Amino acid sequence: MTKLKIGAIASGSGSNFEAIVQSTETGILKDKASVEVLICNKPGKYCLERAKNHDIPAVLIESDKHDGTREEFDQKLIDVLEEYGCKLIVLVGYMRFVSKMFIEHFKGNVINIHPALLPSFKGMHAHEDALAYGVKVSGVTVHFVDPEEDHGPIIIQKAVPVYDTDTKETLGPRILEWEHKAFPKAIELFCENRLHVEGRIVRIDGEVNL
Repeated sequence: MTKLKIGAIASGSGSNFEAIVQSTETGILKDKASVEVLICNKPGKYCLERAKNHDIPAVLIESDKHDGTREEFDQKLIDVLEEYGCKLIVLVGYMRFVSKMFIEHFKGNVINIHPALLPSFKGMHAHEDALAYGVKVSGVTVHFVDPEEDHGPIIIQKAVPVYDTDTKETLGPRILEWEHKAFPKAIELFCENRLHVEGRIVRIDGEVNL
């Protein structure tokens, strides 16, 4: 079985990047996928150090220094990802939208993770918004990316309880623990060709156990 070549794009610490890499080294993706390159758009972020620790090439493409269009910036990303032969792109805490051009270039094979049960609590403040709304359940969503924010077809969701005493500092880590399990599982399903996208619906062959 030929391993799927993954390209990762991050803006921050990269804990989901770490979880995916570890799953390719010793976990469920060991014989199925490899992370070929990490791209980061912010200097000095810990994701770059994580890549170095795993001997994965890391490329810094600073978005703050880019004066052109989103498509021109995304072309820089595409050039790197193509250089490394990446067939699946994972957004691991990437704090920018990707363009329709970028998504179409990779034939829709771009996956993101969000720390809430979409379509609820989109955006960058999911934990705060969930707590402010008073929900009793939040969770994790892994989804294909489309041009709208936190909108593409859903692959996996995992519900996580919200307690009356929760704060962002307590809810966040509890959800993050499941992010680190859900993202590799979604990639495994992709590797095994078990995902079938029909409009907004992702149909999965067989059972999925997290």
